[in-house]
Amino acid sequence: MGDTRANYEYKVSLVAQAPIQIRHNALEAARIAANKVLLDKLGETGYVVRLRPYPHIVLRENRMIATAGADRLQEGMRRAFGKPTGRAARVRAGQPIIDLYVNEPHVDLAKEALRISSSKLAASCKVTVERALPQPAA
Repeated sequence: MGDTRANYEYKVSLVAQAPIQIRHNALEAARIAANKVLLDKLGETGYVVRLRPYPHIVLRENRMIATAGADRLQEGMRRAFGKPTGRAARVRAGQPIIDLYVNEPHVDLAKEALRISSSKLAASCKVTVERALPQPAA
């Protein structure tokens, strides 16, 4: 999201500190939180947000009924493959989760946006800042 055609001076990243599996709705909540902070302060053209992991893992649940008469309605662990309940992304330690590209005056705002979005994830994360590589003209 943001202005993907512009060149930016800095790349600010949210990096996982431990291996974790992140559900798709937590990734979306983190993306929305970071985007909202930047959109309110910089408008639509002052930044780029990139969400790095993609939720490929299908989460399944074998639902069990825990009420009286449940023994007649379910099979227990027989054919217990389960129904899909969501998706998740597996993230390794040191892998970036969100990348923000901004210019120098807005680095502190990008750090704050990532701090807010990290509260949406169940992982301990750190924020790293580095100079962005210049992108070739298209």
